[in-house]
Amino acid sequence: MKWILKSLNWRERNIRLQVFLSSAGVASRRAAEGIIAQGRVSVNGEKITAQGYKVQEGDIVLLDGSPVKPENRLLYIALNKPAGYICSSNDPQGRPLALDLLAQAGRRLYNVGRLDFMSCGLIFFTNDGSFAARLGHPGSGFEKEYIVEATGIVPDTVVEAFNSGITIEGVFYKAKTAEKTGRKTIRIVLVEGKNREIRRVFSHFHLHASVLRRVRIGNVLLGNLTEGRSRPLSKKELTDLGCIQ
Repeated sequence: MKWILKSLNWRERNIRLQVFLSSAGVASRRAAEGIIAQGRVSVNGEKITAQGYKVQEGDIVLLDGSPVKPENRLLYIALNKPAGYICSSNDPQGRPLALDLLAQAGRRLYNVGRLDFMSCGLIFFTNDGSFAARLGHPGSGFEKEYIVEATGIVPDTVVEAFNSGITIEGVFYKAKTAEKTGRKTIRIVLVEGKNREIRRVFSHFHLHASVLRRVRIGNVLLGNLTEGRSRPLSKKELTDLGCIQ
């Protein structure tokens, strides 16, 4: 099995500490900023809390007292997450982690975006902070396609609300496209997905989603990937996602 390989580029004189941490697979750049602010990182024996601090090749970076080194092998993995798994590196409630379904779980990997606990389907895991930040940004422009099965009949007003837009408790929700595929099923394509968007709109219309499955992110299809199994993203998929040239 081939993985896309990439090393940290030290051509520039130095790089920001949060970029270094994300390149080491510690966390996304945004999460790395929080880690720095918490005073958990030191460089050459000095605790760093200021954002924008820059490190150079050869600097000794510690996180919670343990050495941090850039990942020389970057992983890009597609997982078919089952319902009942949480997208997080840990869970105080002890719920099953989607991360534990990966054969590479021993490595530092984190999910790109989220699927809530009871949702299922396609989600990416990586140790490339730049990739995670780009795809996870609300303005990335990548489509995300879902197939939703409701416990009751889906009225046309729900489809109309997704297509024309609806404001619920001060938050505006709008799909790129939505269409009924059956009496109780609907296909929804989102671009700027908000937290629990589909479930919130369903709840507004007194509907419950018995199955909420993501089947596509950008050009990457869930396809026939078995639930609970994972696969590496192909070179073509990564190129189309703008990860490699």
